[in-house]
Amino acid sequence: MFSVVYITTSGLDEAKFIGRTLVKERLVACANIFPITSIYHWDGLQESEEVVLLVKTTTEKVKKIEQRVKELHSYDIPCIISLVIDGSDEYLAWIEREVR
Repeated sequence: MFSVVYITTSGLDEAKFIGRTLVKERLVACANIFPITSIYHWDGLQESEEVVLLVKTTTEKVKKIEQRVKELHSYDIPCIISLVIDGSDEYLAWIEREVR
């Protein structure tokens, strides 16, 4: 099975650092990075600019990714959400080859 993991970060530098680390360590095949505006409760109503890191991996690696992100992340409670995915056979085979 395959998953995408959605991770919010404080900014572009943190997203790139975590994304590069996960790819280099072969926990993920690919990391996509894009800016977002988040509205949430944390000591009152907050609105902030964040950067999302969306990574593609095998489902068996999700817990290891969660652990590694917590080690690298600046937030006390980082958003780490995984979703099981399907896709083209060729793309999923590529993910499987890249993740170790």
